[in-house]
Amino acid sequence: MKKLVLVGLVFLALGFASLVQAHSSEDFSQAEQIIKQKIPCEKLTDEQLEILGDYFMEQMHPGRQHEIMDEMMGGEGSESLRDMHIRMARAFYCREHDTMGQGRIGMMSPSQFLEGNGLRDSRYKSYGSNVFYVLMPVLMILILAALVLVI
Repeated sequence: MKKLVLVGLVFLALGFASLVQAHSSEDFSQAEQIIKQKIPCEKLTDEQLEILGDYFMEQMHPGRQHEIMDEMMGGEGSESLRDMHIRMARAFYCREHDTMGQGRIGMMSPSQFLEGNGLRDSRYKSYGSNVFYVLMPVLMILILAALVLVI
């Protein structure tokens, strides 16, 4: 009976791990292509700006953190989230400094982000690391196995 429960918990933990990685493995190839080609902002559509903003947000707040922030801004498909992604793209890619508004605590300036002082800065290396999301299910399995053995 204990083995059956343990096997069930292992499958549950593995299923959870795949759900956690779902958003962080989202395909951002179109955003990366726009950045690589250095397409001028005036030639970008709102849809492309939204993709870029979503990409930048994922870089700053990967995985589950990004999903939580999306929900706080109206949820997937909402006009408010779309507008925020567009404004982030205008701030970080187009360097339009007034688009993000004043008083945003914890936000990087667009110049920090694009000049290499942003995402790879030591302040952001451990924050929201994807390693946590990979190792968390393993930790859960070990804890559950220990509980099953104790019970």
